[in-house]
Amino acid sequence: MSLPLQKVRDAMQASGLDALFVTDELNQRYLTGYPFTDGMLLILPQTAYMVTDFRYFEEAQKNADPAFEIVMPSPRAAFVTEKLKDAAARTVGFESAQVSYDEYKRLCERYPDFSFAPVGDMLSVIRRVKSEEELSLMAQAQSITDQAFSHILEVMTPAMTEIEVALELEFFMRRRGASGLAFETIAVSGDASALPHGKPRAEKLHPGFLTMDFGAAYRGYCSDMTRTVVVGRADAEMKHLYSTVLAAQQAGIEAVRAGAECAAVDRVAREIIDRHERYRGAFGHSLGHAVGLFIHESPRLASTAKGQYLETGNVVTVEPGIYLAGRYGCRIEDMVAVTDTGCRDFTASPKELIELF
Repeated sequence: MSLPLQKVRDAMQASGLDALFVTDELNQRYLTGYPFTDGMLLILPQTAYMVTDFRYFEEAQKNADPAFEIVMPSPRAAFVTEKLKDAAARTVGFESAQVSYDEYKRLCERYPDFSFAPVGDMLSVIRRVKSEEELSLMAQAQSITDQAFSHILEVMTPAMTEIEVALELEFFMRRRGASGLAFETIAVSGDASALPHGKPRAEKLHPGFLTMDFGAAYRGYCSDMTRTVVVGRADAEMKHLYSTVLAAQQAGIEAVRAGAECAAVDRVAREIIDRHERYRGAFGHSLGHAVGLFIHESPRLASTAKGQYLETGNVVTVEPGIYLAGRYGCRIEDMVAVTDTGCRDFTASPKELIELF
C-alpha cells in the first residue's frame, strides 16, 4: 500500500468514516500518481477504486498506483453503491472544501442509503508533509527554474519587452523538461516592479528594478522563485533597499526549521524591513507559502499563522519584498524544504545584486 493511501485510511479511521469520495483533481493525482479529469476515487478500509472513463482507462492501468483498481463502470452510481454496501459502509466522507452545495445535494440524491460527512481540508493537511519522491520531483522542478534564470541573463537585451522576457523564461523551461508552468510568469520593470503580482507589459524594459517571479512544474510538482535584477545601474537607495530585502530573506531562511511557529518566522524577516522607517509597511504580503502539486498550499509563513508550526517535509517559500508605489519594488524568493535542524534550500540561483546593460 502506498504511504499517502495509508495516511488517508488512518485519517478516515480517526474520523469515524467508512468510506471516502475523492473528487478534487489534485488530491486524486496525489493519491494515484496519475492525472485525470473525469471520475472519482472511492476509498474503503480494504479496497480502493479509481472510477474513470474510456479516455483514461488504458493509460491509468499502466501508470496509476497499483493500490487502486481502475474501473469504468456504467452506470457509475450503481457500481459505487454496490461497493459501499459490500463494505457495510454507512458514513461516507466528501471533500467539503472543494465540493459545492449543489454537488453535495446531488451526492445525497444519488446515494440516499448513506450518510455524508464533510472532511474539510483533511487531504490538504495530509499533503503538507512531502515524501522523498515528492521532494526529488520538486528539486528537479527548481533545477529547471534555476537554469531558466541563468539563460535569461545570457539572452536578455534592453530591446526586449517584459512579455518577451516572460515568454523566453517559459519556452526555456518547457524545452528543459517542464511539464508546464507552476503559475503565470511575472516579469515587470521600472515602476511596475512595485506591483507584487504585476503582469508583463508589451513595453521595452524600463530602467531600474526588473522582478522575475516564475516556476516550472515537473510531473505535476511546482517550483517557485523570484529574482530582482537592475536594468542599468543601481543608485545608493536601490542598493540599500535590495540589501535590506536580502538580509530579511536570509534571516527568514535561517529561522525555518521543524517546530518553528509560522508567524514567528514571518516576524523575523518583517522586523528587519520595518526597522527602516522609510520601508515600514512596504512589505505588504506574507513571507511565504507552502508549495507542492499546487503553487499555494498550507502552511503559510504569515503574521496570521499564530499557533501553526512547521514540520519536517514541508516545502515553503521565503519571499520578502519592499514595494514603493510609483517608484519601484524588489522581491527575492527561494523555495526550501523544512528539516529537523533547519532547511534545505532548493534554489541555487545567485542573490547578489546584478546590474545589466
